[in-house]
Amino acid sequence: MLAPTRILVPTDFSEYSDKALRQALDIAKQYKAKVYVFHVIHETVSDKIDDYGLTYPSYVKDMEAKLIAAAKIKLDEQVGKLPQAKEVEVFTGAAIGNPAEVILKEEAAKKIDLIVIASLG
Repeated sequence: MLAPTRILVPTDFSEYSDKALRQALDIAKQYKAKVYVFHVIHETVSDKIDDYGLTYPSYVKDMEAKLIAAAKIKLDEQVGKLPQAKEVEVFTGAAIGNPAEVILKEEAAKKIDLIVIASLG
């Protein structure tokens, strides 16, 4: 039987992701596993600002850092509204890129044994 020790929960902050997170927290509590809640920002900043001629590398990095910081605040809010999160170790993170690729990279980097993801959202 599967006894997960590290659970990854990709989120888009939808109600469906909230349900997946609740399920992951319940599993984590049962197996004393760590939960990694992760958000991927799909759009890259450079794609959006090329039209305005603002492609200075420092500007792009600054905007990406702000997007990640804002996502981490939303992640903390999402986790904070669930009382089960206080009963297990929860870590949050965010990145920019293609969601499928970035989630799989995160899974490998964190040595995840279970991914709990919403089927909608």
